[in-house]
Amino acid sequence: MNEVRRPRAPQAVLFMCGQNSVRSPMAAALLRQMAPRGLYVQSAGVRPGESNPFAVAVMEEVGLDISKHRPWMVDELEDWEGFNFDLIITLAPEAHHRALEMTATLATDVEYWPTQDPVGTEGRRELQLDAYRATRDELARRIRARFGSSPAPNA
Repeated sequence: MNEVRRPRAPQAVLFMCGQNSVRSPMAAALLRQMAPRGLYVQSAGVRPGESNPFAVAVMEEVGLDISKHRPWMVDELEDWEGFNFDLIITLAPEAHHRALEMTATLATDVEYWPTQDPVGTEGRRELQLDAYRATRDELARRIRARFGSSPAPNA
């Protein structure tokens, strides 16, 4: 029998990227909106970062407010609340390498979702926003594919 193995349903998910200012907070906000109650979702970066106004703007377009997000580094997160995630989704190569190092002796699944970083896109404001929208929409598509096609909002 050839069974399609579906990934197990995690209880605590961490999204990791470089600076925790664009991709990982977007992904965390999207999953929180879509996930069933009880799923713990957090985001962190490998290096220090600052809040990104373009990320805030494109998330507001879909009704999500990340304006109060404070970028965390993985080390800060570990010190603050421990490291009890059963799934880490990495969005950048440096985050993936760090996650693999951190979980070498843990029963934590690590998935790599290479995701375009819209930071540094040049041109008019609308062109820059389009790059952030593309990243947001790609993350939403992957989250729906990984966690279910029509998850209930986390109200």
